[in-house]
Amino acid sequence: MTTPTMTHPQFDRLIEAARRVGPVRAAVAHPCDRFSIEAALDAAEMGLIIPVLIGPRARIVHAAEEAGLDIGKLVLIDTPHSHASAARAVELVREGKAEALMKGSLHTDELMGAVVDSVTGLRTARRLSHCFVMEVPGRDEPLIITDAAVNINPTLADKVDIVQNAIDLAHVLQFPEVRVAILAAVETVSAKMPSTIDAAALCKMADRGQITGAILDGPLAMDNAIDPEAAAIKGLHSPVAGRANVLIAPDLEAGNMLAKSLSFMAGAGAAGIVLGARVPLILASRADSVDTRLASCAVAVLVAHRKLTGERLLGA
Repeated sequence: MTTPTMTHPQFDRLIEAARRVGPVRAAVAHPCDRFSIEAALDAAEMGLIIPVLIGPRARIVHAAEEAGLDIGKLVLIDTPHSHASAARAVELVREGKAEALMKGSLHTDELMGAVVDSVTGLRTARRLSHCFVMEVPGRDEPLIITDAAVNINPTLADKVDIVQNAIDLAHVLQFPEVRVAILAAVETVSAKMPSTIDAAALCKMADRGQITGAILDGPLAMDNAIDPEAAAIKGLHSPVAGRANVLIAPDLEAGNMLAKSLSFMAGAGAAGIVLGARVPLILASRADSVDTRLASCAVAVLVAHRKLTGERLLGA
């Protein structure tokens, strides 16, 4: 296994909080390469998850042996191929035998297809959406960015669930105050820019109690969402402008580029999770550092325990 570097102190806090509440059983779908097996073993070694490996037994055993990884103590459920792995992982959750779902070496679309199946999947009344919990150098609290991986071109109705999922996650992570910026290229409403109209509608919906648990403002451009001086120069006066800790991107492309720019140009850590299903989904990437992978698992553990107990899990 890989030794984590732990270069992100805010992630350390998440990992320790998850370790305190104890591991959850995670169905690991199709872990047929070194990366996915190692990710599951690292999280297990840290006391975050109890992995159940689901996939072609011969391929998993061969990949583990080639990488020198010991999976002898893990439960391994044999399936013939990746589609069957995804379906069986979802079934394990439906049977109450797993509290989280973790992507292995199959394509994300295969896993999500099994998750959103209208008959056998894990859908709830809430739309699924992806959140990055980011530790950005120079910030004293995490930053949530959504949606950067699931909803390509969300409608206003989709954005209501995307925003609410992010707010709920912020409460699980015990943000003292949840300040949501609905991002656009400008901070004024323009009929020529649909994202600004959506932003204004979302803020009004929050005023009317259709979105709860946070303060919303938008449209806000990126600079005046996170920089107090930029917000002051533009004459923006709100509890959110310049102080946002949740950023709602107008579409997947914008969210993905924003998150990856912070990761690869500013050295930010990005723990990813999919919300809105019966259980949290961990979508690890090959490019993730070890501590980022562990932080993703930690966030999933905290979300899973909140679903099971309703308790606040992070220390003051």
